[in-house]
Amino acid sequence: MNCNQNFKISQVTEGTLVLGIDVGSNTHYARAFDWRGLELSKVFKFKNSFEGFQSFVLYEVDYGNFSL
Repeated sequence: MNCNQNFKISQVTEGTLVLGIDVGSNTHYARAFDWRGLELSKVFKFKNSFEGFQSFVLYEVDYGNFSL
């Protein structure tokens, strides 16, 4: 591994929330994982619209320690 890749890996800690997002033209799918890659949620489906994005933000807040 090169230095840049090692640096990126070192930034993932126990407090890291990893969000995987499959982007589609009409519908997107997201899933939350912890820093070890264990699933924290089932697949979350949301539309490619402002309302869909708002629902995704609420989903993200549920699984992370965020405040809006």
